[in-house]
Amino acid sequence: MSDPRQKAFGDFLRSRRAQLDPAALAVPSGRRRRTPGLRREEVAERAGIGIDWYVRLEQGRDVSPSAATIDALARALCLSEAEHAHLRALSRSGRPAAFGHEAVPSTIRRLVDAMAQPAYVTGRRWDLLTWNAAAADLFGFDDLPGAARNILLFVLTDARARDLFGEAWAEEAQRMVAQFRAVHDLSAADPAFLDLLERLTAGCPLFAGWWEAHEVRGGGTGRKVLHHPRHGRLVFDYATFQATGDPALKLAVYVPGEPG
Repeated sequence: MSDPRQKAFGDFLRSRRAQLDPAALAVPSGRRRRTPGLRREEVAERAGIGIDWYVRLEQGRDVSPSAATIDALARALCLSEAEHAHLRALSRSGRPAAFGHEAVPSTIRRLVDAMAQPAYVTGRRWDLLTWNAAAADLFGFDDLPGAARNILLFVLTDARARDLFGEAWAEEAQRMVAQFRAVHDLSAADPAFLDLLERLTAGCPLFAGWWEAHEVRGGGTGRKVLHHPRHGRLVFDYATFQATGDPALKLAVYVPGEPG
């Protein structure tokens, strides 16, 4: 069975190729373009690789591009740093282990519980694994049923999250989808990830369109403006940290930000 990451690799190449503007890149127009973006042969020429080789990559064939080829494709497709890293990760050999719900070490649980500011830990699939009282008060995590304890499901499908983010909800949700895309594509055929996609598609009408765009973003820090039903308008700066013992575990911490 082929590695599903090879298909994800090809899908990502096609999506980025379609986003490029030939005029902005001074690519000769030539014959009439039937679809947006550059042609395959144009990307291959910009990357300095053969067209047949590039077609095999887009088709998700069983090929192993070198690091130099990945870098050349990133330049040809004008990829961002996050997109370049994603392409590099998809090109690596070896399948990830089957998904299993993570266990949060007791030390991390105690650390989270002791924090005065909102904090929570997510796993590889972005499931909510533990949180403190401040996070429960801010986001209402205690009220989520077990199957819904996933930060993506909460933000994209829970009406309380829409109210909490207000007018910024769509922007925040789309940003999270683009960040999750990089995680998902490494485990694309895993039943647990497929189940999550089905639930997101069923629960959020906008999700399918965002997902088909294949957008990938980095992140880890930022600012969120929330509209809490009891506390009113709140501004937080947040940061996420990976656990050394298990990089799939990520700690998110929110601290009050300066009003803006």
